Amino acid sequence: MSLQLKGINKLVGQEVHLNEINLEFDSGSRYVVLGRTLAGKTSLLRIMAGLDRPTSGSVFADGQDVTGVTVRKRSIAMVYQQFINYPSQTIYENIASPLKIHGVKKAEIERRVMEAASMLHIEHLLDRLPAELSGGQQQRTAIARALVKNVDLLLLDEPLVNLDYKLREELRDELQKIFIKRDSVVVYTTTEPTEALMLGGNVIVMHEGRVLQIGPTAEVYQHPATTQVAQVFSDPPINFMNGSINNGTVEMINGLTFQKASTMADLPKDDYIFGIRSNQLSMVCDSDDHICIVGEVALSEINGSETFVHIKHGDESLVVQDDGIHIHKTGSQVSIYVHPSAFYVFNKAGELLLSPETD
Repeated sequence: MSLQLKGINKLVGQEVHLNEINLEFDSGSRYVVLGRTLAGKTSLLRIMAGLDRPTSGSVFADGQDVTGVTVRKRSIAMVYQQFINYPSQTIYENIASPLKIHGVKKAEIERRVMEAASMLHIEHLLDRLPAELSGGQQQRTAIARALVKNVDLLLLDEPLVNLDYKLREELRDELQKIFIKRDSVVVYTTTEPTEALMLGGNVIVMHEGRVLQIGPTAEVYQHPATTQVAQVFSDPPINFMNGSINNGTVEMINGLTFQKASTMADLPKDDYIFGIRSNQLSMVCDSDDHICIVGEVALSEINGSETFVHIKHGDESLVVQDDGIHIHKTGSQVSIYVHPSAFYVFNKAGELLLSPETD
């Protein structure tokens, strides 16, 4: 199935939830909609599903206008943030429920339920009630109920957000394998850049009801079209520093000066916004051509096997991803290092001019 959204706008009172959305989805592909809370991700999915109608614009499935067609008449399944299961029915009955409604034969129901349950490793729980399952097992049940329908369009609205870290990692890996095997259009929403990168496929970056950039996930991450895309697609946040290029020198407003990288050779004398991801900054100097930035530790956060160190450099705040668990005393002076070629360069309007070199 192909799906097109043309000129989609959604107003709720005076609030703009979606603003001039134009998207195309191809069968057998997966798309991750990445955006912060209130970016419009759920509003987008509800219109795609037929649960809501747009204020203006049209939805086309295989070239046919389905804007006014209800969800019950479409080949669609949707999984929500909060798992929804029927409490009085067994797990088997929950998964089988959409097939029974459509009059599928008993033998076919049995086959599909067992196949979906096996994919999600809950086949040993089929005779239990939802209340007897953990949150992760209940969400697996809700996902299995969506998968069992073999629909043309599978929508997942932050399905792992309410699960603990270990369960999220486990389910994310399993879902990625399941999506690859399906011929349907799969659309998955998330607020987390790391999750988008792990799922791969194509990404749709949204902010305040607008689509900012679309493309292969890794490509959009490496080449964000604007500073806004770079902000949405960075966790921890990307660091921005204002400065200028004057002949062969980069001069930051906080006094940092260094020779511009060879990659910046074609950039003329002007003011720019320089971006640097936290994992490109280092607490250790391992090369003579690295720039040294001196700052003061404002905060040190241990996150698993990494430490995010927040540095105050003049009027600017920088976040450094320091591999390993390290204690950095608040208020202490530290030096951080970065290679000149690791910077993104944006013009004054926030449009990408130069991406860092990649290995």
